[in-house]
Amino acid sequence: MRIVVLCLLFPTFLWAETCPELRERTAEKAKLMEDVRLAPDYMTSRVAAHALWQFWALAPDDKSQQLLDQGMARRGSFDFNAAANAFDALIEYCPLYAEGYNQRAFVSFLREDYAVALGHLEKTIELAPDHIAALAGLALTLDRLGRSKASQQILRRALQLNPWLPERAMLIEPKGEDL
Repeated sequence: MRIVVLCLLFPTFLWAETCPELRERTAEKAKLMEDVRLAPDYMTSRVAAHALWQFWALAPDDKSQQLLDQGMARRGSFDFNAAANAFDALIEYCPLYAEGYNQRAFVSFLREDYAVALGHLEKTIELAPDHIAALAGLALTLDRLGRSKASQQILRRALQLNPWLPERAMLIEPKGEDL
């Protein structure tokens, strides 16, 4: 009888799906990060960055992977509303999975909603401080918001992790007073 009462009072509590924790992959991530950072040229860096991208895009379980893949597919077909909805569902389901926020930020950036993108990028970096793509996205977003000095600081941080980022073309050499 108690279970029936609990089920009636808290039905979602007993059967709610929860996102599992990400599997620990510290050594794999460290190797990928090193490969990107130490790449001797642009093409080698691209291959290493692609492997790192695959690392970030491995979601915690089938449901979260489906939401991530769905959102990326919708974004790829320029259906930004459906993409945002998929990423919002991913964030709600897996609030500790950084890539959900990063992808949501990308959709907002593409919509030129830089303030929303900024919030999602900050959350991405809070969860994954060395997320190179999020750092590069943050530099671009800050630049679009007219925050050049902050953009340059973040860009330099991203370039320490991947010196071959295409965004390196945005780097402005500091003048004497900026040193």
